[in-house]
Amino acid sequence: MKRIILAVLALLLVAIIGLAFAAYRPDLTREELMTRYTTPASQFITLPDGATAHVRDEGNKSGPVLVLVHGSNASLQTWEPWVKLLGDRFRLISLDLPGHGLTGTVPNGDYSRDGMAAFVHEVAQKLGLTRYAIAGNSMGGGIAAEYAELYPDELTVLILIDAAGLPRTLGAPEKPPLAFTMARTPVLRTLMRWSMSHQIMEEGLSKAFSDQSKISLDMVDRYENLNLCCGNRAATVARFSLPGNDAQVTARLGEIRVPTLILWGEEDGLIPVAYGHEYARLITGSKLIIYPDVGHIPMEEIAEQSAGDVRSFLETAVAPANPVPVTPVTTLP
Repeated sequence: MKRIILAVLALLLVAIIGLAFAAYRPDLTREELMTRYTTPASQFITLPDGATAHVRDEGNKSGPVLVLVHGSNASLQTWEPWVKLLGDRFRLISLDLPGHGLTGTVPNGDYSRDGMAAFVHEVAQKLGLTRYAIAGNSMGGGIAAEYAELYPDELTVLILIDAAGLPRTLGAPEKPPLAFTMARTPVLRTLMRWSMSHQIMEEGLSKAFSDQSKISLDMVDRYENLNLCCGNRAATVARFSLPGNDAQVTARLGEIRVPTLILWGEEDGLIPVAYGHEYARLITGSKLIIYPDVGHIPMEEIAEQSAGDVRSFLETAVAPANPVPVTPVTTLP
């Protein structure tokens, strides 16, 4: 029996290695990807440690500022629908995180949540931001939550969208994409460094969206190509190899005092809606909005509805960036 089990395992390993070689893809250079994935708003900002951040600064330059932090293996393009819908009133800052998009690898090799939060803060400082809101989706939500703990005096509002950052202790059913399962498995994680397939990206997006019609060929191509940007796969392998600090972040959520909006897709299989309720319980005074028949990325799946909820919340919670002086009125006796 033992020999049979070993033989089956050996065959499985050979099959996996064969699939990995079949899916082999070389890295793409940042320069060749820039022609497809930059816009006139794109900037490449050099940070103090030598990292080069791909940033877009868009919308109403005199309006309240909202910094947008994307999720795992995504890019700043995920925020394009919100930028179009909110740019009339707000200044939108989106960026590619370390090991993602056109930012690519960073000199310090830090792809931890702490490192990501520090990176976002360096970008904010470089842009001269002093008071601003921050929104994060998925992994970016965990970064945004930690950011609110680290830099409370700089934030006006915290927005969490299907956010990571809580220990997976609720027992809620999860349906992680194959790419994440591979990244969490040591042997497969190593093979991912040189493999990538259109089918794996498509499978991952199909689990992130409830409405499958929102997944276009261009979207799948974008995710695939930007993950092939030189060094991004190696950074993903390094990131998934790190121990998490969810417990550390969770322990301080009760200290968050900025107005907090939590948005969650009820059909999210990556981070189930139970975690949205848990965030709402842990952050005093937070507001939770749950979207029926929506998955993990509401800002793309239901852009108008989610952006409208963000607009309403920000209009209530954030004072105008350039308030009109009020003339004192003398009341006669």
